[in-house]
Amino acid sequence: MSLLDASQYQLLLSGMAVTVQLFLVAWVMAFAIAVTLVVVRATNLAPCRWLVDAYVEYHRNVPLLVQVLFWYFGMPELLPEGFRMWLYQHNAEMSLAAIALALGSAAYIAEDIRSGLRAIPFTQFEAARALGASYLQCMRFVIVPQAVRISIPPLVGRALLLFKNTSVAMAIGVMELTYQAREIENETYRTFATFGAATIMYLLGSFLIMLIGSRVYDRYRLNRGGHGA
Repeated sequence: MSLLDASQYQLLLSGMAVTVQLFLVAWVMAFAIAVTLVVVRATNLAPCRWLVDAYVEYHRNVPLLVQVLFWYFGMPELLPEGFRMWLYQHNAEMSLAAIALALGSAAYIAEDIRSGLRAIPFTQFEAARALGASYLQCMRFVIVPQAVRISIPPLVGRALLLFKNTSVAMAIGVMELTYQAREIENETYRTFATFGAATIMYLLGSFLIMLIGSRVYDRYRLNRGGHGA
């Protein structure tokens, strides 16, 4: 069994850096979109519920790979030709992959936060409204922060899934870890060493996410009385 040389490990590390960058950008976008979906759906206005439900069902039932391919090959077709050519010439793979990953993950994150929302007594919302807070103020300062804290364990799981799903971006040419591993394997035929090293990198990244998630949970979890630990 032949090991990889220094330049090949460097390529894997550069791929890991792209993977981490893609994960962080997509996670921030997904979380923001998910919170927006939760707030909009909680208004109990029928059109808002229908739109959010349609969004969630679409992203939960269409394979992530199809979503990524659609954003890269399909959506640009709706743009003016000049802008579309500019987009492709400026390596839009990373941005479009982040958008697709964020939109897909947001559907699941929104459901996790909504589950946390159900655990919060409605009397807290009524009390905030009685004190003169608007609907958005109630959601922003009282309800959503608690729902997010309750939802930390499943959110950590979603973060892990998103980190692993970044590998789908290789389908549109994003040079993340799996892409680099495949390129090295195609050139060297060192399958075990190449994908073994990539596997270890993914495991280390996942372990780091779980460690951070555990620390965040210990710091921000709610006890039975509804106060911080």
